[in-house]
Amino acid sequence: MEPLASRLRPETIDEVIGQKHIVGEGKILSSMIRNKKLLNMLFYGPPGTGKTTVARLLADLMDRQFFMLNGSTDSLKDIREVLENLNTMMGYSGIILYIDEIHMFNKRNQQILLDYIEDGRVILIGSTTENPHFAVFKALVSRCLVVEFKPLNPGDIVEGLERGLDVLKKANNLDAFNVSYSVLANIAAISDGDMRKGLNSLEMMFISRYGAGQKVVEVTDSDAEELLGRKMLNYDSDGDTHFDMLSAFHKSVRGSDPDAAIVYLAMLLKGGDLISVCRRLLCIASEDIGLAYPMAIPIVKAAVDSALQLGLPEAVLPLSNATVLLCTSPKSNSAPTAYWKAEAAIERQDIGEIPSDIRDGHYSGAQSLGRAQNYRYPHSYPHHWVPQEYMPTGFKGTVFYEFGENRMEEASRKYWEALKS
Repeated sequence: MEPLASRLRPETIDEVIGQKHIVGEGKILSSMIRNKKLLNMLFYGPPGTGKTTVARLLADLMDRQFFMLNGSTDSLKDIREVLENLNTMMGYSGIILYIDEIHMFNKRNQQILLDYIEDGRVILIGSTTENPHFAVFKALVSRCLVVEFKPLNPGDIVEGLERGLDVLKKANNLDAFNVSYSVLANIAAISDGDMRKGLNSLEMMFISRYGAGQKVVEVTDSDAEELLGRKMLNYDSDGDTHFDMLSAFHKSVRGSDPDAAIVYLAMLLKGGDLISVCRRLLCIASEDIGLAYPMAIPIVKAAVDSALQLGLPEAVLPLSNATVLLCTSPKSNSAPTAYWKAEAAIERQDIGEIPSDIRDGHYSGAQSLGRAQNYRYPHSYPHHWVPQEYMPTGFKGTVFYEFGENRMEEASRKYWEALKS
């Protein structure tokens, strides 16, 4: 029987799960489909993210013959056999050539394609799990649009698994195929963003529990633990557990407890939720560390970028460093607190007028309106500061920002108090 992953291949671009950054409304591939015009492309991303599926769907929409080759098994002879079709009636209007694992082709094989894609006789779609800027012949890369396919998030995988449940149920004439959301979420967690891997795990579970003539198949949590070879993490379909873990992670970092924070980090990453962890760390760096250690923000941003580029499981390396750094850094929320005070103030009272001296004075007629006539440029004064009114009239004398109790802000406070005294 055909594998479940093959039976679930989307038949239209709208059925593609994930990759909304390229197949969503108004995105690059959707625009190509709408205009029925394909470019030479290199699809780059991890296995099981839809590269071959999307290539097939694009080819189905074009009035050209479609051919598939594989860089790891096909040779120069196979390339030439495909190109000979250009001399036939069917290939007269050009062909679409999809090459899976194109990085496995040697340089000579890749060079042969250049002339054909240059004049438009061949539309090339290559796919690779390697960065094409390093793994593919540079002259070929320069003639192609590089399209990155990202690992599917756990929610995307669960959506695909739910479709798989329906297919297995109908194909085997079952009354029910009972699998809890927790089991599906755990399958998604170990799939590393690979839909094919997740569907294969689901199919394995089905085969292990199905007997001829059965009308109801059930996979329990204990069955799943045995088949997956790992302890089940606690997930629920409404997401409470997930958000509880995120909340506990954030509060542990804010509370400067690296041990607790690392536990919650491990639980979240074991659950495959790389994106939420990255977002939360970026938020913590600004909200809870802030001006007490401003360098935490670019350091955490670099760690997050590294994690997203590495993917799981290697992403745990930069993220664990970022987590411990934030836990052990001094804390300050003085800047966000100042913002929230200002936001509340402008909602409840009139801000008044902006002082005329700091209004825009560059346009014609500004002088006649008295705009920016007496503005004092701070850099023209000692220590780059001069007394001047900046606050809108409705808030004159109001203090929103208060220096935090940490070395960085204490130093700033003393500097400005001495300068303004």
